[in-house]
Amino acid sequence: MKKTVTMLVVALSVGWYGCSSDGAKKRADEAPTDPAAVVSQDEVHGTEVKEVTLSTPLDGAMVKQGQGIYEMKCSSCHKLDETRLVGPGWKGVMSRRKPEWIMNMILNVDMMLEKDAEAQKMLELCLVRMPNQNLSEPDARSILEFMRMNDGEK
Repeated sequence: MKKTVTMLVVALSVGWYGCSSDGAKKRADEAPTDPAAVVSQDEVHGTEVKEVTLSTPLDGAMVKQGQGIYEMKCSSCHKLDETRLVGPGWKGVMSRRKPEWIMNMILNVDMMLEKDAEAQKMLELCLVRMPNQNLSEPDARSILEFMRMNDGEK
């Protein structure tokens, strides 16, 4: 019994210390101080994509990577045909949207929903805000290449 009470007191003390401001300050002091090692979220996302260069023929490695990302992160909301699931179907997206628009919708969904009238119309239609999937620009480019293949480009 005495052992149990002692262990409980130790566990509560450790938990309390970890949540106290001194514990948080100590952990903040242990964080890397090299500014080059710290990457802000704005550096990863939030930079508008202004130009996308498409190649012909399609890049097979990018298509394969894009398909994998689609299956893991996109397929629960988007179908590859015209059917709207949660979000719109992807069939024909390359004829409806510019590559830059698609890349920005993937990478900067908050900015697009705030500023872009077409993105706002899609939100009104689908009633569900597209989540930020925290993808890199190369990942988004691979998804774009997969979309091109899905639309029949070679």
